[in-house]
Amino acid sequence: MSISLPGWRTSDADGDVGPASSPATERDLRRAVLDHVVTERRRVFPPVVHVGLPGTDEACFRPDDHELDQALRTDVVEALARRVRRPDAPLLVWLTRRGDLSEQDADLLWARAARGAAYELGRPLSMVVVTRKGWRDPLSGDSRTWRRLRPTRP
Repeated sequence: MSISLPGWRTSDADGDVGPASSPATERDLRRAVLDHVVTERRRVFPPVVHVGLPGTDEACFRPDDHELDQALRTDVVEALARRVRRPDAPLLVWLTRRGDLSEQDADLLWARAARGAAYELGRPLSMVVVTRKGWRDPLSGDSRTWRRLRPTRP
């Protein structure tokens, strides 16, 4: 199944979607990183899964120490996507976590869950990992980093 919406690209016929390099998408991803930098002040914190659009309507889930299998992770992403009331807009799934942007097991597990939820929902769900330094798409390897991220002035 292939779904194409403005501002997002499909990477293959299976419906895998990832961030496009449009200014709107770059702005949304930058906003996700900036929100994470501003709201999370602790050095050690649990990962959080977000679904929606950064800075607007989003739903969050903190896995904590729950041992979730792949089906439960997919159900979590799907439930979060259904809570966000944006039927025609593309949604972003982002995992905020500590550390650098190098690939971790949790990144791929949640990316797989986002792909499964996208298939079940029949709509694109792009997934990125967000840290204090930038974002990374765990499937394509696309990324962007900043040395010191600051809010833009109006």
